[in-house]
Amino acid sequence: MKQRPPTIKDVAEQAGCGIATVSRVLNGSGSASADTREKVLAAVDALGFEFSALGRSLQSNSTKTIGCIVPSLANPIFAEVVQAAQHEAHREGYQLILACSEYDEELELQAVRTLIAKKIDGLVLTVNNAEDSEALALIGKRQVPCSLVYNRSVHGLPSWAIDNRSAAREAARAFHGHGHVQTGFLALRFNRSDRSRERYEGFVEACRDYGMAEPLLLEIEEQDGNLLDLLGTLLTEHKSLTGIFASNDFLALAAMKAARALGRRIPENLSLIGFDGISTGLMVDPHLTTIETDPRTMGQGAVQTVLARLLGRPVPGQPAPDTTFRFRPGGSLGPPDPGRTDGREAATSLPSSEQPPNRLSSRQESPT
Repeated sequence: MKQRPPTIKDVAEQAGCGIATVSRVLNGSGSASADTREKVLAAVDALGFEFSALGRSLQSNSTKTIGCIVPSLANPIFAEVVQAAQHEAHREGYQLILACSEYDEELELQAVRTLIAKKIDGLVLTVNNAEDSEALALIGKRQVPCSLVYNRSVHGLPSWAIDNRSAAREAARAFHGHGHVQTGFLALRFNRSDRSRERYEGFVEACRDYGMAEPLLLEIEEQDGNLLDLLGTLLTEHKSLTGIFASNDFLALAAMKAARALGRRIPENLSLIGFDGISTGLMVDPHLTTIETDPRTMGQGAVQTVLARLLGRPVPGQPAPDTTFRFRPGGSLGPPDPGRTDGREAATSLPSSEQPPNRLSSRQESPT
């Protein structure tokens, strides 16, 4: 005959106290002496009692869980966001439930629906495109406390973000300071990352202000296996190109590997600047020049913002976006080969309002 599971009444009897006292100890609410708490926990261990999280959530209207959605854990930046968010949530007695959208808007929406169905108390997330995100529209409709991470604030939502345009200006300034004229921008497809698009727009504007040529745009899918061929085509067709700004460090490191496979030396034949500041960039030779951000502050701050709304606390002040990054020098940026800085792409001779983006794409269709 199957033995029945122990109940809270059994725990109370073994601990020599009332059911209400056991409940206070296990919920972490109300007062109980250290001696009583020790007896209750010892009874719980001895009996193998499991306090029902479902029962608690029905009583308190809270599951003590916070959802977290990021595009990918392959990028260490998002892994650090999650780790910091989880640490902060645990510190306040909450559990983090993680989902990855894989840079896919359908998976992103599905993840939000699933987490809301699981009655999460709040959400921290990075979406593909914040401006027209169906996931954010659903969150707003259900009035789920949330905070964006790395996306800029939209629709009045709190956000722990980077000023991508200002950060990209730093990359353009660095290229210009080393004498580069024709550069390129390597990015995930813009319909997969509004952060990437904003960095490109800021880079284009800054290059124009510094009197440099319009950057060439190379868009690829995540972990595109054709990067070697695409980069080879780009460098062959545009011999005046001397530097590439990548929208994240992973892409910059992939470009470094591809350039070397093509017989290009870094930075003598091709300079590279990344974005994010992952530690791997300091493990390669030469060290990767990059825009360094602080993902731990982002993840921690986003959870604190959600908890402030849940617990009725003052919302923590968010840092000014232009203070959340810094330029990290490295050996992957240097002066271009002499004689390679005079050429400019034909598109740059047009008035700026008429300049089409110079684009080499990993697919034939234009990105949305």
